[in-house]
Amino acid sequence: MKQKIVIKLQMMDLKTRSKAMKIAVGLPGVESAATEGEDKDQIIVIGDGVDSVALVKRLRKAMGMAILVSVAAVEDEDKDKDKDKEKDPKPEPLPCVYYVNEQGYYQEPNCIIM
Repeated sequence: MKQKIVIKLQMMDLKTRSKAMKIAVGLPGVESAATEGEDKDQIIVIGDGVDSVALVKRLRKAMGMAILVSVAAVEDEDKDKDKDKEKDPKPEPLPCVYYVNEQGYYQEPNCIIM
């Protein structure tokens, strides 16, 4: 089950921000990580089976301060797309019509120029 983890950190410059991102992405199961917040002081981690407590412990050890703000479940977009496909099916193509010569032999055209 995918989950969205929001962690508040004290990131003063780009060096500390990149350090925190490397730690967050290094855990198994992490699919994406992004910074957000008014001063870009929050990291949002999205992944499947990510241990939020282990992530916060690693960030506290490396960065000093880390606060776990929220952990929430995220629905897959693939399921939403499948639901949309069921609601709006594509129209079926029209059948093709083939004409067959019933006489069974080749007829020459009425007008021959030569």
